[in-house]
Amino acid sequence: MSQSVSPAQVRVAGRAAVPAAPRRRRRSRLHVAAAVAYLATFVIALPLLWIVLLSFESNSAILSHPFSITRLSLANYRMALSTLDLLLMYRNTFILALGSVPLGILISFMASYALSRMFFRWRRLQKALRYFFLAGLAVPVYILLFPVYRLDVEFGVYGTYLSLILPYIAVSISFNMLLFTGFLADFPAELEQAAIVDGCSLFTLCARVVLPLMRPVVATLLIFNTIYVWNEFPFAVTLINKASLTTVSLGISQFQGVWNVDYGAMMASTVLVLIPQLIVYAIFQRQIVAGMTAGAVKG
Repeated sequence: MSQSVSPAQVRVAGRAAVPAAPRRRRRSRLHVAAAVAYLATFVIALPLLWIVLLSFESNSAILSHPFSITRLSLANYRMALSTLDLLLMYRNTFILALGSVPLGILISFMASYALSRMFFRWRRLQKALRYFFLAGLAVPVYILLFPVYRLDVEFGVYGTYLSLILPYIAVSISFNMLLFTGFLADFPAELEQAAIVDGCSLFTLCARVVLPLMRPVVATLLIFNTIYVWNEFPFAVTLINKASLTTVSLGISQFQGVWNVDYGAMMASTVLVLIPQLIVYAIFQRQIVAGMTAGAVKG
């Protein structure tokens, strides 16, 4: 006489049938991966923690005992807040980000879509243009300083917001296109074909079909490009000659003179500048990870 076996007994029997050795190996791999992740986090966070520690020490203590924690004070923060016009610096940097980041992302998206989804009569030209844009990642910013300076002087925009907005847009295109083309390479063509059959024009297709599906990439580029503008120094120090246009990075450099450097005040101002960036990373970390991995996995 046969006995019926319940689904719960089958699941328990299936679990018991799994050997213990593979489970131990799997668990040990997870422990090793967790240990490596914690070690990498510590190595990355150590410089930030050291900057915070130095921001509470005097110049003499930083130079003689940089790892000392016996003489901590808020004098450096009082010096930074009294010397720097943080509201002015934040306003100027925000204006630069608002003027360069959205336009740079829009131009990069249009170029990426044209090179990834459209058919060129000359395929070699299409491939050459793609490599040309991506080659910008290999060009150091310092090589561009003098040509950009000469162009700003010739166009009469030297010492204005536009003198920084234009190079910020140009510099961001290569990295933006790298992420956009990676996502568009695996974008399902059936969605575009269905939208075209329904009567969508090219701009309607991009605005209502393609871009909504690329929100993780767009969010990632918004964050990365804004943080780049926030921290950018070479272009700012070369193309800005007015105190009223001081950016965040230029403000921190005020504590470095010709013959001396106020390391304590510089570290304190660096911490004040880092806090908004860390908050942005903490809030949008999921979007950043999703945008960086978009298009990397097929299927």
